[in-house]
Amino acid sequence: MITVSIPLIPAPDGDLLIPAGHVTALLRSLAADWLRSTDIGEMRGDEQTVTDLSRVLNELADQIDVECIGFTSRPQQ
Repeated sequence: MITVSIPLIPAPDGDLLIPAGHVTALLRSLAADWLRSTDIGEMRGDEQTVTDLSRVLNELADQIDVECIGFTSRPQQ
């Protein structure tokens, strides 16, 4: 089981924000933990389903990274 600490940043409108790097790290850690649990026989789900879901989490993390890179790489106007 993984243990993660994620900082929450208050926005001016009262919402709470989570840094994207922490979100992607959480998604990747969760995917890796699922695969590790499957490898050692602790996961009770279908192995192919767990593998597919882990892949989806990693793809989502990649997509978030790409979106953030695109956002921060925009030229200032």
